[in-house]
Amino acid sequence: MVIKVNHMGFTIKHLTEAKTRGNLIKVADKNDIQIKKTLNKLKYEAELEKLQTEFVNFQKWIAQNNMRVAIIFEGRDAAGKGGSIKRFKEHLNPRTSRVVALTKPTEVEKGQWYFRRYIKVLPNPGEIVFFDRSWYNRAVVEPVMDFCSKEQYDKFMVQVPEFEHLLYEDNLKIIKFWFSISQEEQKKRFDDRLSNPLKRWKFSPVDMKGQELWGKYTHYKEQMFSKTHTNFSPWIIVKTNNKKEARLESMRYVLSQFDYDGKGETGIPLLPDPNIIMRYHRSAVQIDI
Repeated sequence: MVIKVNHMGFTIKHLTEAKTRGNLIKVADKNDIQIKKTLNKLKYEAELEKLQTEFVNFQKWIAQNNMRVAIIFEGRDAAGKGGSIKRFKEHLNPRTSRVVALTKPTEVEKGQWYFRRYIKVLPNPGEIVFFDRSWYNRAVVEPVMDFCSKEQYDKFMVQVPEFEHLLYEDNLKIIKFWFSISQEEQKKRFDDRLSNPLKRWKFSPVDMKGQELWGKYTHYKEQMFSKTHTNFSPWIIVKTNNKKEARLESMRYVLSQFDYDGKGETGIPLLPDPNIIMRYHRSAVQIDI
């Protein structure tokens, strides 16, 4: 009798004879059983667990030293921002970490200084805040979708470096990620959302415009990088179509920026892959994959 494990084709005899992982790989090779995908997933899960352990130590250190850390996740629709935040925060203490994902401004907020509603949710001493989109909505999404006027956009682009410099001078650490995916990958992920009942809630009318207005998004994205990338608040590009790579390497980057107690105790490499994680630099080649 053949019993399949994860649809790979191992028999009861295979499993009982294989005493180690190495034995199982040899059995797979000998019997032409494809297990590469499963091995890659196991490797990812093992690395993720170690990085999340590092993050627990990191969070404890941030709390003990009353530091304030804001990590901004930006990118096109379906770039993997929410999935990455979930892995970052999965095992952290909710008392000193939270996610900010603001909805569209109210009528009252529309009449206030644009940054006011973001100031209210900045990290308190000892806290890490993950921004699922941020004040940079006004740099890309709003002008692309005509949700703001040209005057509002121009004023924002002048003010944002000054705003971030004030935060920097007040010892608030900001890390700005841009998750970069190709147009083809975005379409694939949109299709996946529509076909999966558990993911359909993620799809919005704004998403539907993502493919149609790809070039317009690119224009405003490049303007944003050019005018808001600074030495004190640089843009960090996460350049990969692979969600798992994006999660692991962005976590490595954050951890690499701090000398927290117990750093590296898990033995996991904490320097990010420079082919995936890179600072923005002005280039004739578009950043999107």
